[in-house]
Amino acid sequence: MTRRPRRNHSPALKAKVAVVAIKGEKTLIELAQDFDVHPNQIKQWRDQLLEGTTGVFGDATKAEPEPVIDVKTEPHTQSFGYSRLCPTIFVKKAEALGLQ
Repeated sequence: MTRRPRRNHSPALKAKVAVVAIKGEKTLIELAQDFDVHPNQIKQWRDQLLEGTTGVFGDATKAEPEPVIDVKTEPHTQSFGYSRLCPTIFVKKAEALGLQ
C-alpha cells in the first residue's frame, strides 16, 4: 500500500468545505468523499470557522479574563481566621497537652 503525499489545502478550499459543513445539507462522510479529505479534517475546519466568527464583529465581544485573586492579601482571609484562628488552635492544643 503506497502512501499518498502530504497535501496542503488552500484557505479558500478550507473555507468552502467548512461553510458547506455548517449548512448541514450533507453528512461529513458525504463531504469527505466529495472534497477528497478526511471527515476529521472537515470537522476541524468547521470548528475553526465557528471559533473565528466572533472576531468578525469586533473585539468588544471578547470575554475579559478573570482577575487573579491572591489569597494571602484578600481581606476575607485576614479577618476570617487564617491569620487569627490557626495560631489560636495551636496555642490551645499545646496548652491542653501541657507543652507550654
